[in-house]
Amino acid sequence: MSLRRFNLVAGFGLISLLAGAASAQDFHKQYSSAGATIIVHNVSGDVIVNGYDGSQVVVDGFATGADRDKVSVEDLSQGDRIELRAHYPRNCECDASIKFEIKVPRSIRYAIGPLSTASGDISVADVTGEVSAKSASGDVKVSRVTGQVTASTASGDVEVDHVVGPISAKSSSGNVTGTLDQLDASGELVFTTASGDVRVVAPASLNAEVEIHTVSGSLNTDFPLQITVPRYGPSRSAQGRLGDGSHRVRISSASGNVTLSSHSDSKLR
Repeated sequence: MSLRRFNLVAGFGLISLLAGAASAQDFHKQYSSAGATIIVHNVSGDVIVNGYDGSQVVVDGFATGADRDKVSVEDLSQGDRIELRAHYPRNCECDASIKFEIKVPRSIRYAIGPLSTASGDISVADVTGEVSAKSASGDVKVSRVTGQVTASTASGDVEVDHVVGPISAKSSSGNVTGTLDQLDASGELVFTTASGDVRVVAPASLNAEVEIHTVSGSLNTDFPLQITVPRYGPSRSAQGRLGDGSHRVRISSASGNVTLSSHSDSKLR
C-alpha cells in the first residue's frame, strides 16, 4: 500500500471514529426561559440536574449502547415549559440508553419535574424551586434544594439531604435516608418504605409532631418520644410533640428498621 493511500485510509478511519464519538451526544440545547417548568421523561438512563451560576438552562443528552443511533431526544418545549422525552422506535428491543445532564441557574426558581426514568438513577442538587423525581428502577437523590421535594422509586434507594421545604421521600423496595438542617415555616416531612430501612437525622432543636412506625424491625431514636411496644407481634411505634410542634414528621417501614437521630451542629427555624 502506498504512503498516500495509507494516509487516506487512516484519515477516513479517524473521521469515522470522530463521527461515532459525536453521535454519543445526540442532543444539546440552551433555553432562556426564566422560571420555567422543566420536564424529562426517560426510558433507560440517568437524569442529572445541577444548579450553576449561569443564566440559561443547558440540556445535554448522551446516547449509549449498540443501538444508540435508533434513539433520540424529542423536544416538546413551548413557551415557559421545557419538556424533553426519550424517543424509541415502536416495538424496539433496543440496546440503547440516554443520559440527560441538565444545568439550571441556581438563583432562579424553577418547577423541576416530573423527572422520570423507567430504568436509571435521578439526582437533583443545588436548585431553587419545587422538585418531583420518580424512577421505576433506580436510586433517587435530592440535595441542597430550597422548595418542596417529592422523590420516589419502585426499586432503589431514596436520599434527601439539606432540603428547605416539605418532603415526600418514598421507596417500595429500598432504603430511605434524610438529613434535615433547616425547614420552612410549615409542611409535612414523610420518609417511608415498604421494604427497607429508614434513617432520618435532624437537629436536636426539631419542632415537630412526630410519628414513627415499623411493622417488622427495630425502632431507634434519641428524641424524647413515647415508644409503644405491643404485647404480641414485632411492630414498634413512637410518637410525640417536640418543641412547638410546628412541623409534622412521619417515618415508617413495613419491613425494616426505622431511626430518628439528632445532631446539634445546625439550627432549625
